[in-house]
Amino acid sequence: MGIRPPEVLYLLFTLNVIVMNVTIQTVHFDADIKLVDYVTNKLGKLSTFHDRIIKVDVFLKLDNVVHQIKDKVAEIRVHVPRHNFFVKASSKSFEESFDSALDSLVNQIKRKKEKQYAK
Repeated sequence: MGIRPPEVLYLLFTLNVIVMNVTIQTVHFDADIKLVDYVTNKLGKLSTFHDRIIKVDVFLKLDNVVHQIKDKVAEIRVHVPRHNFFVKASSKSFEESFDSALDSLVNQIKRKKEKQYAK
């Protein structure tokens, strides 16, 4: 009787991929393709923090705060089942505003998940 090779169990995992719907709207200006790509690439990383994101709305605005100086405002709204997240940030560049808003959004999502698991 020879030595039997160990039995190997192969598991097949079906990944349920939920495609999130992303809408980017600009107010008072036309965004160039580099800015849209920047926002889209950053939003792709959101799925690492919440796996059931349904829809993401991004609003990029020029805001006249003081006569000639125009602040760049980024607003992000994320829709997940039974909850919505919203953040707003402004600075002198859209990338900086968007990064700041995204960081705040990630913190909100993490806090919500911590509260959920604490129950």
